[in-house]
Amino acid sequence: MPAVTRQDWSKAEVPWPFAAHSDGFERLALIGPHTGSVHTDLGVGRLQPGGSTDLHVHSYEEAIYVLDGELAVQIDDRAHLLVPGDFAFFPIGSLHGFRNAGGTQARWMDVNSPIALREASGRRDTFFPRDPAQLLHKAVPPDFSDPTLVLVGHYDGTEPDHVSRATAADPRGRSSAGMDTAVMAYSGISVKMLVDEHRGAGMLTMFMVDYEVNGAAQVHDHPFEETYFFLRGDTDFELDGTVHKLAAGDVAWAGVGETHACFNTDGGRVRWIETQAPVPPSRHSYRWPADWDHYERENCR
Repeated sequence: MPAVTRQDWSKAEVPWPFAAHSDGFERLALIGPHTGSVHTDLGVGRLQPGGSTDLHVHSYEEAIYVLDGELAVQIDDRAHLLVPGDFAFFPIGSLHGFRNAGGTQARWMDVNSPIALREASGRRDTFFPRDPAQLLHKAVPPDFSDPTLVLVGHYDGTEPDHVSRATAADPRGRSSAGMDTAVMAYSGISVKMLVDEHRGAGMLTMFMVDYEVNGAAQVHDHPFEETYFFLRGDTDFELDGTVHKLAAGDVAWAGVGETHACFNTDGGRVRWIETQAPVPPSRHSYRWPADWDHYERENCR
């Protein structure tokens, strides 16, 4: 069954692999086995001022999007000071960790695939190497014009005047852009890929979606799971025929074959982070029931 989850921080806890390997860190699980998910493990992490995690590696992919505060992140031999709107991807086996040297709490959305192992499994998928190079105290803001900077990025969302703003400056000397960094727009919806194969992801995608007023995605389903983490605005979101009113902080999840749609007909602009797992196939990612109903009426007995 599809799921709608609202944040209840009384249910946050220290993830079991980090019980002896972190300080001031906890995570609120939002989507996972407890909601019926098979491929998607999504939650919100928070780190208190002065808090940190030990450097570690996972046997799963992980992507994060920073929501509040300043978060120092080490990925292998580079350390970055991330702020809201920044995101990062941790490939399987990459060494990474977190530190909060700021004066306020840091929060980030995270998504993992495959799903992180539960303690009851008797197995481990998070490992803490001996004596790794500690670079978190040297973290600096990322230089997003650096072409070797692959695993981190920044995106705040698409604004209504995105096209006019993008063409207002001198055509020469703009930031480099191509199809791998483009914003895709259709039916009042704009999509910006954050984490996909261009950053080395093979098991999940993460992207931002902006809906204009009257933006619409017709009823459809997929051969993969999707999760929607709402950042701004409120709208009616349809899951398997049931309409839910969702607002900033809410999360919706649709499993394989579960229909969903969004018609932004009431209120203002809406923004969410969307994730997919497994990675969509190159063909037949969408199935539109209305089209198949039409085919049946016109061609079948």
